[in-house]
Amino acid sequence: MSANAMAIFPFIILQNKHQKTNPTLINHERIHLRQQLELLVLPFYLLYGLNYLLNLYRFKNHYLAYFNIRFEREAYANEQDLGYLKRRKFFSWWLYRAEKP
Repeated sequence: MSANAMAIFPFIILQNKHQKTNPTLINHERIHLRQQLELLVLPFYLLYGLNYLLNLYRFKNHYLAYFNIRFEREAYANEQDLGYLKRRKFFSWWLYRAEKP
């Protein structure tokens, strides 16, 4: 699995320049930037990695582990809602629990 884009505060890194016109992709990454900001950046990466490792242990599958990271669940669930960040509550990612294995 390769990433089309990545949010590393305060930047969004795209695989190619044409992705700048993809509002869903950009919104997904902006959600990650907001998550990073509210956790003061470094703790976001620690929690993201820990959540992935716990999911990997739980699901024994990279894709299930990745897609069940709380931060990713919030971003994927709301990436098409371009007004989401205007109404998003603080620490909303906490509400996005992993699915049952």
